This record gives sequence, C-alpha cells and structure tokens, in this order.
Amino acid sequence: MNPNVKKQFDAAASRYDEQRKGLIPCFDDFYGMAVSLAETAEASPRVLDLGAGTGLLAAMVRSKLPEARLSLIDLSESMLDVARERFDGDPNAEFIVADYSDYAFAPGSYDLIVSSLSIHHLTHASKRDLFKKLYEALAPGGAFVNADQVAGTTPAADAYYRKRWLAEIAASGLPQSAIDASVERRGVDINAKLGDQIAWMAEAGFQDAECMYKYLDFAVFYGSKPASAS
Repeated sequence: MNPNVKKQFDAAASRYDEQRKGLIPCFDDFYGMAVSLAETAEASPRVLDLGAGTGLLAAMVRSKLPEARLSLIDLSESMLDVARERFDGDPNAEFIVADYSDYAFAPGSYDLIVSSLSIHHLTHASKRDLFKKLYEALAPGGAFVNADQVAGTTPAADAYYRKRWLAEIAASGLPQSAIDASVERRGVDINAKLGDQIAWMAEAGFQDAECMYKYLDFAVFYGSKPASAS
C-alpha cells in the first residue's frame, strides 16, 4: 500500500471518528447497510476488520454480534491505538499492525470479513489479488462485506460525484481544516468501477457477489463463500 496513506491516516487518527458523519454524507445508510449484511450462523464468529482504523466498523459489528472474536488489522498504529482504547479490556479483540495486502492470513480462519473505506487505496491488481486471498481466508459459509468508494463509469460521473461530495461536506459544519485534510487524503485514492469490483469478487470465487447499496461514489459490496467449499 502507498506509504503516503499511512502518513495521512496517522495524522488524522485523533479526530477521525468525530469527522466521519460530516465527511460521509450517507454515513447512517452506508454503515447501516454494512452492519446489516454482517450475518453469520456462528455463535462466536471470528471476524476480521480490514483497514480497521479506529475500530468504528468493528464496534458496530460487535454491537450486533456481542460474542464475536474480533481481529482488527491496519498499517497505522496511531489509528489502532484509538481502537485499543475503544476496546479497552475486551479479551476478544486483537490488533494487528500490518499491511493487509501482503499479510498471510491462514486459510479458513474467519467466519466474516468486513472493511470500510480502505481497499480503494490499493492498485486494481492488488484489489484482485486481495479478493482471492480473502476468499481463501474465509471458512465455508463465511461472508465478505466491503463498504468502500467506487469510480464512476465515465469521467463525467466522477466529476459529478466530486462536485456533490464537496458541496455536501462544505455544508456539514466541519472546520475548513478538516475538509482540506480529507480532500488531501482523497488525492491518494485509487477507486475502481463498481462492475469491475463485482467481477473481481466473482473471479475470486465469491457467490452472489453484488452491490447492495450505493450513494454517489459510496457503495457496499457483499459476497459469500459456499458452505460446501473445501
């Protein structure tokens, strides 16, 4: 992953959560859909949060699945320090400081893998490789939920997405410094088209790969691993 990504998120760690709603106009629906899709039949599921950051999504999943065993991985130790505070005293939460794009996950080691606003930082080739690795890391019957950014099908669509996003965050009440920092962070984004991401998930083996929610360039993807998979 681009080292500039780590640098920018290290700098934003202490203020990250308080700014989320202002910087994601569809925050409630976006995260709400991701959490609603985080389903498993396991009583004490093993859940991996990729690019977990401050643990915002992991905490939402924990509220829904109180017996979950959580693994939060992120390349920014500063972000995970905030997550450690959030899960202070929780024996079923572990923290991994690493770049998940080249991390060796054990096959079949998770019942549920979730991610939010992280995978778009990878090159397209790395996204495809990651999806294959995540499929292998899931146990049979497991699921992958990815709440992320997407590219438009045309440059005009991308321009419209950006225009709308800038207008909505300008009206959010956030200080200009926070807006400027977010715009700078988005300068290292490598968004992929929605259809391409679904195709890459299907190529990796995910069953019923689909976009379950979309608002401008924010989308939530879902795919499952067949229960009969070996």
